[in-house]
Amino acid sequence: MSSLLGIIITVICVFGGYILAGGKMGIIMHSLPFEMMMIGGAAIGAFTCGNDMHTIKSTGKDIIAVFKGPKWKTDDYRDLLCLMHELVRISRENPVEVETHIENPAESDLFQQYPRILESSNFVELICDTIRSMLMNFDDVYQVEELLDKQLEGMKEEALHGAHALQNTADALPALGIVAAVLGVIKTMASIDKPPEVLGGMIGGALVGTFLGVFLAYSFVGPFANKVKSIREQEHFFYSLIREVLVSSLHKNETNICIEVARRSAPKHERPSFSDIEQALKDLKTAA
Repeated sequence: MSSLLGIIITVICVFGGYILAGGKMGIIMHSLPFEMMMIGGAAIGAFTCGNDMHTIKSTGKDIIAVFKGPKWKTDDYRDLLCLMHELVRISRENPVEVETHIENPAESDLFQQYPRILESSNFVELICDTIRSMLMNFDDVYQVEELLDKQLEGMKEEALHGAHALQNTADALPALGIVAAVLGVIKTMASIDKPPEVLGGMIGGALVGTFLGVFLAYSFVGPFANKVKSIREQEHFFYSLIREVLVSSLHKNETNICIEVARRSAPKHERPSFSDIEQALKDLKTAA
């Protein structure tokens, strides 16, 4: 919602101020389709040329996320902590039982209680692989911590590919605007014998290209790239909670302490309260 509001404010203030200052929208509207075709087409072409198909697809999802916000909400953080509590508890009480959950999460009645988490394959794989390593006596705290750090860093870097691609596009747009403006000047010079009022309109149309390139770069694509980066970094906290729980478990802390350590690592505005977690665990025991 904030992104949409920002777009509306930008458009109203820029073009409203231009009109109030006596500017005429006619020349902009006349040149806009052609300039947008040149600048937008060149930007899309360069974006497609400079990125693989996976990045292109993920960038499309990133743009949607700009308007929807981070995927994981407070309820998801609570559900994750409850899931990790049960996995850690079961792994300590009955390692054989926990294997039935991590070997086939899709069929696990425990994972099925948290469908939003289950649908994230990378996330479930991170949980199951780490617990599997722990069950194989790969229980050196520092080795597990290093392994998790490397895996989480790789996931974060992959998640930020779309933000990097958008930022590169934003950096290129002002130059593409200059390209369109130069083409407009070339067109104008070819009509140098026209009256001044005609030449003035043609030069004004050429300058629309420069305006459009800078406007798109700094008012839309650049802010989108920054918002995507912020969203993906915030979502990364969700994955980091797994590390906090499992590393704390390897330090032989009580299960509730492991969960509390992870809860305090969650972003403040999405962090479930201690009482929320306590109540959710009580409800889980009651349902069982």
